[in-house]
Amino acid sequence: MARIARIERTGGPEVIQWVDVDLPPPGPGEVRMRNTAVGLNFIDTYFRSGLYPVALPSGLGGEAAGVVEAVGEGVSGLAPGDRVATFGPALGAYASERNVSAASLFKLPADISDETAAAALLKGGTAEFLIERCARVQPGWTVLVHAAAGGVGQIAVRWLKAIGARVIATVGSEAKVALAKEAGADHVLVSRGEGVAAFVREVTGGVGVDVVLDGVGKAMWKESVASTKRRGLVVSFGNASGPVDGVHLGELARAGSIFVTRPTMFDYYVTPEERAAGSERLFEMLRTGAIRADINQSFALEDAAEAHRALEAGETTGSTVLLP
Repeated sequence: MARIARIERTGGPEVIQWVDVDLPPPGPGEVRMRNTAVGLNFIDTYFRSGLYPVALPSGLGGEAAGVVEAVGEGVSGLAPGDRVATFGPALGAYASERNVSAASLFKLPADISDETAAAALLKGGTAEFLIERCARVQPGWTVLVHAAAGGVGQIAVRWLKAIGARVIATVGSEAKVALAKEAGADHVLVSRGEGVAAFVREVTGGVGVDVVLDGVGKAMWKESVASTKRRGLVVSFGNASGPVDGVHLGELARAGSIFVTRPTMFDYYVTPEERAAGSERLFEMLRTGAIRADINQSFALEDAAEAHRALEAGETTGSTVLLP
């Protein structure tokens, strides 16, 4: 029997239920994966709350590391005992084990631990595509990173510094300033949505930043736009404070003919070649120590509801893993 999380309605963390299921053998193109570590990500709360619609009932979670237990018909390149990890797109990672598409799995190198993979594959892959393939940040550019003490934020700051960028960071509390600075941020501001643009203009001599990496969303939107230099780019990739809406093109013109994109990871990790190149670049950055998977808290897998509460309250820093 497998133990899995299920939601039958959307809402707060209390909607997460745990049930026992009898897994069938893996179907064609599938493998049975026993989880050893599960990643906690803000996007998990979007599906749970209904911000991102999902057919109900539904599983939760996209990111996990584990071991292949069995393979279905037509699966090649994977065998029982192989260490693997996934970041989706299929939901259901909050589980002791499950059947997953073999095409969604990455084989883990011997020098990458299960906990590191569960903590870093989605967040690190997000940083990789945002910085290197979406914004295409160049050495010497100045980048504003919101929520820089969070899981994606800390990895993004370290990644940017490793490739020679200057980083201005925002964090949500004084307690998180040291985390952003330790990651390498050149300037740090405590803000949940006010005074950011004035601070950015001050430290850039009035110019603004080349790129904004904004995973906060609604509360930071106007400050992000006002912080961007002429013909700069705002990358709005998250909704921690709610989704951005009511965007007017004239606003972008008045701000200096700036560009805006709202990317999603699975438009950048589409083909096998893209997935292989992105994951190998991530593993390379982990091996060299340019980035780290700072696992600052862990919860038992069935305490996922408590983990969601802590995440949404801003009580977590770095990465969080759920352990079966």
